[in-house]
Amino acid sequence: MKPGLSVPSVAVVAVLAGALVVGLTACAPASSVGVETGVAGTGSSHLLPARAPSDRAVMRALAVADSLIAAAVEVEIPGAVLVVTHDGAMIHERAFGYAALNDFRGQRLAAPLPMRPSTQFDLASVTKVAATTLAVMLLSDRGMLDVNEPVNRYLPDFRGPHLDSITVRHLLSHSAGLVQWRPLYYQASSAAEAYAAIRGMPLQWGVGEGRHYSDLGFMLLGHIVERVSGTTLDGFLQRELYGPLELRRTLFRPRAHGFTDFAATEQGNVYERHMVYDSTFGYRYTGDPTAWNGWRQYVLDGEVDDGNAWYAHGGVAGHAGLFSTAGELAVLVEMLNAGGSVGGRRYLRPETISLFLTRDRYDNYLGFMRPAGLPEGSFSHNGFTGTYVLGVPHYGIGIVLLTNRQNMGTDARGYFPNIGPLQNSVVRAILAGFEDGNDTP
Repeated sequence: MKPGLSVPSVAVVAVLAGALVVGLTACAPASSVGVETGVAGTGSSHLLPARAPSDRAVMRALAVADSLIAAAVEVEIPGAVLVVTHDGAMIHERAFGYAALNDFRGQRLAAPLPMRPSTQFDLASVTKVAATTLAVMLLSDRGMLDVNEPVNRYLPDFRGPHLDSITVRHLLSHSAGLVQWRPLYYQASSAAEAYAAIRGMPLQWGVGEGRHYSDLGFMLLGHIVERVSGTTLDGFLQRELYGPLELRRTLFRPRAHGFTDFAATEQGNVYERHMVYDSTFGYRYTGDPTAWNGWRQYVLDGEVDDGNAWYAHGGVAGHAGLFSTAGELAVLVEMLNAGGSVGGRRYLRPETISLFLTRDRYDNYLGFMRPAGLPEGSFSHNGFTGTYVLGVPHYGIGIVLLTNRQNMGTDARGYFPNIGPLQNSVVRAILAGFEDGNDTP
């Protein structure tokens, strides 16, 4: 995760969300921003049957959520797709606005591309849970990996006075003491070179000293999955999870697989370049900014935005690179909500899910984030491109809200629109409907 995107906390915007709910309960999304309801087979998986909610409070809540997103289109975001599931069924799927609004100069396109339920998004750090954490869970479930073992059990050359004490659990809980972010592409043009660079870096904190969110830790987890499984990260997931679930649009490097319908992100790597050249912007980089100059100079769609994933890992990395649709991500959330089963097939044991979704000493989970202010057991993650997934097992709810906020461009300070309040307001509105209605356990 890069600076500038907060982790959603419903409590922070409860007052704002309450006001919006009161003002927008009777509203429907404005047609001028391009609203498209999902069609079976376009964006969702057949494993989740469609079912209209029967409770009036839930229906009003979904209308409020739609109105909140519609109001943000062309102001904060070019477009979005929202999917809500309940007890194994998809009760809401809607696309808003545009998949591509601006060109490489940051100017509005003459004919913006409409957003569709089938549009694939660059998930950014949602990759950490929808790909890497799930891959580690699968290996743990099968007894092939123990999260309490040191990393060097699986990566034998990951050795050193401090590295020896780092466990897989430390990586999953962001407590290994690793550097949070570096532009590894300044010294690495392959996954092997990136791994060597991470292995050779001094730690920034003591092992287990605290939770410090690190992309580098999840890059290492990607390498562990490959070493233990004997195949690539994307190959393992396709064979063991996405393929069996028939998630056809959930994959790395989607253009290489013939897909063409993407939500556009930014105009090249403007944000990361700013991070490298300005030591006061984001994570401090002390190297020579001019030592590398391979920056992309075109609108990114179908190519992962994250520089370390693209330049140093060829598009497949443990921290970023996965693409998917809101409907297909909802299947993965539903699987976790349902104790590891979906479509009549079990993928994970409940005990494995409990291991990863039990609060740790840092008051968080393994891989997943524990969202504040939500019912106990809720889990989430967001991504820098504007993506968000949430599971609320207490109500049997899954919420996936994908936006392409980066295509709006940056403000005068160099930041992309902050959509944390929008995410929080949508979540609060939907949960309020279930709390007030009869569609609850």
